[in-house]
Amino acid sequence: MQTPAPSFAALFTPKLITTLREGYSFHRLKSDVIAGLTVAIVALPLSMAIAVASGASPAQGLYTAIIGGFLVSLLGGSRFQIGGPAGAFIVLVAATIQTHGISGLLVATFLSGLMLMTIGFLRIGTYIKFIPYPVTVGFTAGIAVIIFASQLKPLLGLNFTDSEPGDLPEKLPFLWQHLNSLDATTLVVSLSTILIIVGLKRWLPRWPGMLIAVTATALVAAVLELPIATLGTTFGEMPNHLPMPEWPELSWSMIQAVLPNAVAFTLLGAIESLLSAVVADGMTGRRHRANCELVAQGVANIGSSLFGGLCVTGTIARTATNVRAGGTSPMAGIFHAGFVLLFIMIAAPLAAYIPLASLAGVLAVVAWNMIEKRAFASLLKASRADAAVLLSTFGLTLLRDLTTGIVVGCLVGMVLFIHRMAQATAITAERPLFEEDQADELNPPDQGVPATDPDLVVYRLSGACFFGAAASIESVLLRIADKHRGLILDLSAVPFLDSSGAQMLAGALKSAQGAGVKVALTGTTHDMRQQLFTQGVQPPEVMFSHQLNTAVRKLKALLA
Repeated sequence: MQTPAPSFAALFTPKLITTLREGYSFHRLKSDVIAGLTVAIVALPLSMAIAVASGASPAQGLYTAIIGGFLVSLLGGSRFQIGGPAGAFIVLVAATIQTHGISGLLVATFLSGLMLMTIGFLRIGTYIKFIPYPVTVGFTAGIAVIIFASQLKPLLGLNFTDSEPGDLPEKLPFLWQHLNSLDATTLVVSLSTILIIVGLKRWLPRWPGMLIAVTATALVAAVLELPIATLGTTFGEMPNHLPMPEWPELSWSMIQAVLPNAVAFTLLGAIESLLSAVVADGMTGRRHRANCELVAQGVANIGSSLFGGLCVTGTIARTATNVRAGGTSPMAGIFHAGFVLLFIMIAAPLAAYIPLASLAGVLAVVAWNMIEKRAFASLLKASRADAAVLLSTFGLTLLRDLTTGIVVGCLVGMVLFIHRMAQATAITAERPLFEEDQADELNPPDQGVPATDPDLVVYRLSGACFFGAAASIESVLLRIADKHRGLILDLSAVPFLDSSGAQMLAGALKSAQGAGVKVALTGTTHDMRQQLFTQGVQPPEVMFSHQLNTAVRKLKALLA
């Protein structure tokens, strides 16, 4: 009996509604407020740092955290997901701004939102989980290296007027040539930021290390009047309110120009958000609604683009912080967005004193934490296949771009998977399965079944019978007519038969029948028979039987 397909409501009801139906007590409200405040403290410096590294203004990063965080929690399919700007998008956003400007970024973000909603409603989110693990580890590590390289200029305080190359192979020699312009004061500030974050993480892990580090270095820089670049000297005064929503420039020429960027945003956003939801599930034992989450991510990206923000996705670090801080429902994410908005309204002028070197230090720590170092090392040792997928994704992300890295990594993984599946498929000759002293546990022989007959052979096929294994199976079956007059092909150990496998079996069986061999099939499922009937393999030319011993008796009688 087949399980009925889940209803639309079961797939797309936001988790906020689900949790409110369960009952929302004052104790849960208190826990969510505390968790929301904790996440907001983490999100404040991180959102500004990601925006600045992407070539946007710090205010745009905060707008993204507010609008994205609110909409993702309001409509999403996870109880704990925190939406906002993510470090993984820095490379893509920076390239989009450099090529198409802020207006192009807003159009790409808007289009990405539409695409995410579409793949959510088409229920494609279920298949995101099939992306190979080495691919996710590889592109995440590649992005981390690129982020760190992009922060070398503000970390070291390098001073040059030439345009900094975007590609890593060109960027590193360029920065090396300008290393003599290093500013010692800037370097001390950035290193101090990193040391404070790392030290607090080690000895006081519950303290908001990033916010404390940024606040402390900003205070020292302001009191000592250090001659270093700050948010105020670079971007001017921070706004103390949200802007009015405004439609992006949706001209046909702009849409065509930024469409590849929008596709890249969609691909990475879907992967990143669902990975974050999976992490939250692993920490809490809950289950998210993947397609509902993608729809919410799409709405959040559209909303962010209307307010001048960046790409929105589920953020693993902030989501994990939410869980560890005791968040119980999507209300924690809504409170997080409210606290970030409150910061803009009350303390926006203070952000002008934050040194760019401090934000670069924050991103250097983020980049280091993004690299799954143990997973990377274990995959290199696991097998040549996993290492090939990992290194191809990692290398192409560094040398080419993120989209190429993911696509090629998935293709390499698919080819290696097909090769492994083909190797796992085998066809073996069975002889005394139907003798009384060697009974089959699943299909015990009936009394009086004759012993083995040299004219009759039983072949057992095990593993998936698909296009990758068809040729090797066919070469064995085509040799049967040389020695035998009867063939029983047992498919009980075949979990899957595709059209290529069915066509191969049809050809081999017809060839055997043409040579006078009588054929019987056992262990076929309903789906297998449908495939075989389509290819012309059907009674009375081919005998079908559920039991192997029954097929043996009938075929022996036919041969006699």
